[in-house]
Amino acid sequence: MDIQEIIKELVNKKIIHSNTIEYKQLNGGTISNLYLLGNSDNAKYVVKLNEPQVLESEAYFLDFYKDVNLLPKLLYVGQSYNYIVYSFISGSTNYVRKNKKEILKALVQRLINNYKTVPHSVGWGWANEPTDSWQGFLLNRVIEANKILDSHLEKDDLNFVLELVKSPNRNSFNREPFLLHGDCGVHNFIFNEGQLCGVIDPTPVFGEPLYDLIYAFCSSPDDLTKETINSAASHLIIKGNKSEQLLYEEVLIGLYLRLATCIRHHPNDLEDYLKAWNYWKNIIKDT
Repeated sequence: MDIQEIIKELVNKKIIHSNTIEYKQLNGGTISNLYLLGNSDNAKYVVKLNEPQVLESEAYFLDFYKDVNLLPKLLYVGQSYNYIVYSFISGSTNYVRKNKKEILKALVQRLINNYKTVPHSVGWGWANEPTDSWQGFLLNRVIEANKILDSHLEKDDLNFVLELVKSPNRNSFNREPFLLHGDCGVHNFIFNEGQLCGVIDPTPVFGEPLYDLIYAFCSSPDDLTKETINSAASHLIIKGNKSEQLLYEEVLIGLYLRLATCIRHHPNDLEDYLKAWNYWKNIIKDT
């Protein structure tokens, strides 16, 4: 659908005002087409086009957490989910590596602690393609990651991670799944003067809230230390009965998945991530 047709539809439905609408295409959408709309009243909106099942999941997430002020406000959903419109969050997407503890604390307090279980859930994992268990979702992700990591890590590293995922100690979380952001990394954070002011572009997941915190922690190669994750986890309300040992095991699983993403999209960070990998592997083995 052409952006000018979308603008005309939004004006006709009184979603946006008709006075002097301007638009520009935004960079950064890997599979989405994004447009920033503005008018003479300085109101700004984002129009996102993507596959309908992708936009349906994102719209569901934004509507489910419509009272969370760290998220954009869903304003309109196009017919058959051919596009969605949400409020624009002013700020920068540039992450400056200096205050990760504070950013994670804000993420926990302002987003993750607001997570709720999904009524009548159909499964676990990707919201638009759920599986029958949280463990099954993680196993699938680890096996996919191994296709990329096999030549970069030691031969026994895959088995080590699989043992952690399959451990019966991790099955203490048997309640209904929570609705998670699913792509909760610094690449989807909006900052204002170095402070977290927005989280965008969810890829919703049904699962454990800790997953999004670990994802955020591992999404940049700086400050991947015990002290940083302990500080962030201390602010979690929904902990799922995780001991410190299990928390560290979750980090290693998350780091394994992040290593694969790093090789695909951020190869310059690989050396730092490999150092973090050995650091965390030694922590698990020592304990």
